[in-house]
Amino acid sequence: MINSDKRDFLKSVVAIGGLGVGAALGLVPLSALAAWPEAAFKADGMAAAAEAFFGAGTATESDAITLKAPDIAENGAVVPISVATDMPGVTQVAVFVEDNPSPLAATFDIGENGVADVSTRIKMGKTSNVVAMVQADGKLYQTAKEVKVTIGGCGG
Repeated sequence: MINSDKRDFLKSVVAIGGLGVGAALGLVPLSALAAWPEAAFKADGMAAAAEAFFGAGTATESDAITLKAPDIAENGAVVPISVATDMPGVTQVAVFVEDNPSPLAATFDIGENGVADVSTRIKMGKTSNVVAMVQADGKLYQTAKEVKVTIGGCGG
């Protein structure tokens, strides 16, 4: 038989439902489930997405940002990328795919004294520039790399 503590715990997991089991178990901090930048993810065009996310759309090219992505992605549905920089004062990193229907592919908040070194897999509908933007000390910086896609990943 299940004792009342276990029964109560299971009821709370079911009651939370929409937050997922990870949040119910305390494995995912509730701050991770906070509001997401909906306008930036739904924006048409990279400049509009950057404006919606960062509050500014113009970034300065910087060789202090390392963007690693394959030259050729055999499957656009799973393109591994990583972005790193040792710039001081980094607060946010965003990854854009210029020619995707929704250009904003990923965002990362970097905490105080955090290390700006992030990795993820993104979807690419076709060959396009992948752009990494970094906000550091209130300014925007970017670097880009063209990735050729042989099999589309955004509905293709």
